[in-house]
This record gives sequence, C-alpha cells and structure tokens, in this order.
Amino acid sequence: MRLKDIKTKEQASSFLRSYLPRYNKRFGLEPLREGDLHRPVAEGLDLDAVLCVKRKRALRNDFSIAHKGRLYQILGPARAKSVIVEERINGSLLIRHNGRSLNFQKIPSRPKKEAKPRTPKPRKAYIPPKDHPWRRFPLTSKNRTFLNVLD
Repeated sequence: MRLKDIKTKEQASSFLRSYLPRYNKRFGLEPLREGDLHRPVAEGLDLDAVLCVKRKRALRNDFSIAHKGRLYQILGPARAKSVIVEERINGSLLIRHNGRSLNFQKIPSRPKKEAKPRTPKPRKAYIPPKDHPWRRFPLTSKNRTFLNVLD
C-alpha cells in the first residue's frame, strides 16, 4: 500500500477490495475435510482456568503481593512462598495456591511495620588463649631493643 501511495482509509479500502481476491487465489488452500473438526470440551474442564494469563508472585511476610503496580492482601492464612495470580478473560482476578482459591482484597499501600527499638549488644573484647600463635611471638634482640626504645 505504501508503493501505491495510499494515505487514507478510503483509498486503502478500495485497494484491498481488488487485492484480497488475488491474494487469496494465490495463497489460499481448500480444506482437506468439510465440517467442524474441533473436539468437544472434556467434562470437568474449566476453560476459564485454562484460557487465562497466569503469573507467579512472591507472597511477602505480611501476606501481601504486588501485581501490575497494585497491592493485594491475602485474607486467609496461606503457608506459601509464592502464589499464582490468574487474570481471567472477563477481567476478573483470582489468586491460587496448590489449586485452592485464596480470598484477597486490594489495598492502597503496604501495611506499616512496627518499629522496635534496637539496643546495641555490648561486645566482648577478644582475648586469645595462652597457646595462641600471637602469644608465642619470638622476641629477638632486635625486637627487644625496639621495645626498649618504645618504653
């Protein structure tokens, strides 16, 4: 269409009316068999669960997850490190773990963590044992004179 210098929708529509029959005649194939060849849906198969976008998300210690810039709070107890977020075709959201659906709600911000006052632990001075190599430092005459100078 660019080679034909087509710039508007009307020009494109008129061009496609003449181009598509030639294209279909050149590349189109006749079906081997007539009729609907789709298999029937198996009983008990949930097509909504199959035809959805599934993403794995980490479950934080406060039972919240982040998905597409939004935060969700899991309401029930969930002993998991990760959950599966399913985006259904109809736009609904479902959070699952081990095939079980979890209750959740959207939250505006992450819950605040209670600040605990930290008290520093006193450090003990390290005193090497009596058989430690530092205690067996050889004092030569050179070292003794150096030590005498320091006194």
